[in-house]
Amino acid sequence: MSSDSARTASAQVPTAPGIGGQLAAASPVVPSRQGSARTKALHRFARHRLAVAGLIIVIVAVIIAALLPLLTLSAEAVDLRAVRQPPSAAHPLGTDLIGRDVLSRVVNGARTSLAVGILAVFLYVVIGTLLGALAGYFGGWLDHVVMRLVDIVLSVPLLLMVIVFVSVVGPGLLSVITVIGLLGWPGTARLVRGQFLSLRQEEFIVAARVVGASASRIVLQHLLPNALAPLTVLATFGVASAILLEASLSFLGLGVRPPTPSWGNILNDAQSPTVLSDMPWLWLSPGLAIAITVLAVNFIGDGIRDAVDPRSNLR
Repeated sequence: MSSDSARTASAQVPTAPGIGGQLAAASPVVPSRQGSARTKALHRFARHRLAVAGLIIVIVAVIIAALLPLLTLSAEAVDLRAVRQPPSAAHPLGTDLIGRDVLSRVVNGARTSLAVGILAVFLYVVIGTLLGALAGYFGGWLDHVVMRLVDIVLSVPLLLMVIVFVSVVGPGLLSVITVIGLLGWPGTARLVRGQFLSLRQEEFIVAARVVGASASRIVLQHLLPNALAPLTVLATFGVASAILLEASLSFLGLGVRPPTPSWGNILNDAQSPTVLSDMPWLWLSPGLAIAITVLAVNFIGDGIRDAVDPRSNLR
């Protein structure tokens, strides 16, 4: 066979593309598909009316908590001439037992309660993601140890554990954030582990291993991005749970302590039968603030879950 014939024959024989070729051919498509998926998810979220309403409520609450304390009375300013006053022009939500403005305390309490919810959830999502990623990717004895820790922590009610730990380390804003963050991670760890177990044998992960990608690169660039959607849903619901947990602890005197206001310790001041019957403005406003905020955050979580779920009925 002549050299021209050999070249012609070789040109006609299809060659199997290597792993690098497959990845190169697929790489331009991935951003487009991801962009399309994000667009569809945003459209589904926008059609979820309760989620949009919840997002607006949370944004307004954050803006009010950030700006209104600069324009109103101090949360600790005492006016002995206006003790136990009902709502009025001077005090739109009335005053408490020692003459402090309830509006100022509720707004400043929003700062505290939202900070606890966001920071505590951030802490336990980081811890849970790290442990879940280690267990799901490496497996073996590491997976066994992490899952036994998860079982131990989940075997005791979270509220009971938090009460015990706060009683040991002492109440306070930092203590509440730290304790919730250190004890709330098992759900995140289980979620991330499950996501990693379902993905680690997929073709794109195997291909990444074949071309020599390190474990950290595979986890950070391939596995973790695929777990972000369920993680976001879990974290959103976690913020609502953390706000409720902080309010419960502060109401019991084990959470944020005065003079720092929080919705829970404002309710703590209103637990006597006399206040409950004669001063409804003292407990109604923080109670409504907790209920509305928690509902709004849960609606956001519902909307995100429906938006990222391909089986969602919202089209």
